[in-house]
Amino acid sequence: MSPKHAAPGRLDGLTSWHADWSGLRVAVLGLGATGFSVADTLTELGADVLVVAETASEEHAKLIPVIGARLVVGDLQHPPTELIEHDPELIVASPGFAPHHPLIKWAAAESIPLWGDIELAWRVRDKVGTPAEWILITGTNGKTTTVQLTATLIAAAGHRVAPCGNIGVPVLDAVRDPQGFDVFVVELSSHQLHYLALTEAPVTPHSAVCLNIARDHLEWHGSFEAYRKAKSRVYENTRVACVYNKADAATRTMVENADVIEGARAIGFDLGVPGPSDLGIVDGILCDRAFLDDRRSSALEIITLDDLRTRGLDAPHVVANILAASALARAYGIAPEVIREALHGFSLDAHRIQLIVELDGIRWINDSKATNPHAADASLSAFDSVVWVLGGLLKGVDVGPLVERHASRLRGAVIIGTEQDVIDAALQRHAPHIPVFRVDPTETDSVMVRAVDAAREMAEAGDVVLLAPAAASLDQFTGYDERGALFAKAVNEIQGGGANDQREKPHRRED
Repeated sequence: MSPKHAAPGRLDGLTSWHADWSGLRVAVLGLGATGFSVADTLTELGADVLVVAETASEEHAKLIPVIGARLVVGDLQHPPTELIEHDPELIVASPGFAPHHPLIKWAAAESIPLWGDIELAWRVRDKVGTPAEWILITGTNGKTTTVQLTATLIAAAGHRVAPCGNIGVPVLDAVRDPQGFDVFVVELSSHQLHYLALTEAPVTPHSAVCLNIARDHLEWHGSFEAYRKAKSRVYENTRVACVYNKADAATRTMVENADVIEGARAIGFDLGVPGPSDLGIVDGILCDRAFLDDRRSSALEIITLDDLRTRGLDAPHVVANILAASALARAYGIAPEVIREALHGFSLDAHRIQLIVELDGIRWINDSKATNPHAADASLSAFDSVVWVLGGLLKGVDVGPLVERHASRLRGAVIIGTEQDVIDAALQRHAPHIPVFRVDPTETDSVMVRAVDAAREMAEAGDVVLLAPAAASLDQFTGYDERGALFAKAVNEIQGGGANDQREKPHRRED
């Protein structure tokens, strides 16, 4: 029997930082922030680590030999010779490696155990003492905001909290932080959940939520069913509270089908009147009817919609995120008055339904984080008359239903990105009454300047110009943050006058 086929028995015993990881031959796929955190952790544990990546930043490439690992960079359509010779007992894949990637298929064919970073982090979570509680958050949209909210609410009660995972700080970095934490609030992508579902890792979170589910990342998962199945993994083995969205029946079904720890409660949330195990809204007041003794006939006040409005937190999808975060915080024992005070000091990150400026009666809103139709749907629903800036990489998702749903509120549309024809066709089919301007996708240096100029021509007082692309950004930008920043910059140039006022007026598409 070859060493790699003997590995599973050894891996079964590697459930602690203090177990014997020495000499374990591991291949790490990918060298972004997650891949580097995996390699750094494993070398610290004494494993024999080979990192395999298609690309690597100069900084990471220099650090790999420093931490004691080896690096192979190049075409990965076939297993590199170095990988085969390494004869890995374990492969840890970064989230970017889709199930159909040649190296993932090779690992399966060779019967090599395959983990993601989340499984590794769970196994070594005791590095600095008593392990932190884990609160898991996923969903098609709203994950990052809800992670930040939940962490803020729990920290307000004096607990040491680390928001981590897909939010930008790898879980392994939080695990290895010498100060230690009481709670990890972990954002999990469908990619990370897919790899977690491949194993029987006994991850037992304190609480978990799937905020919503819509068609996304189909090119990665291969089907909506596979995507939904990955998301549902978030509830497995939950001990205290499975929080679900009453407005999204699929999330309730996930909870009903999950294999949870006995005693775990199902806690619903939505914008309606809450039932006796829910959080919701009564007469403009966000209320908790889940975490109190007399929940059949009374409720606890969290905060009012008027208070949220003063903080710019009253968009319906933001309120839903606040209710979900409040449910998770209440499940952890945070008092309503602590939550209320924390919300008074909370602000959304940039690029999330962010007001840039109101100029001549027109509000300019940056929601570049709306990277799929489900997120764009939430943004569009918050406004009555919209000039919509949209487009980018659609990731195999149809925008037709989104256009049809909001056609009546559209004043006009500006299409950016490289996948313009399918968007234009959807607009012609469902909103033929509106003007549409297409920004030449080759004009990468001036795309947002052109988009803002076109939107300015269409908008009237009382309108909102909304950047809610319903698409990913990597066709023209380094990320949604750069896309949003360039949009804001172009808008602010209008506010300052000058150069923008001298530009040639854009031509509209012929209807």
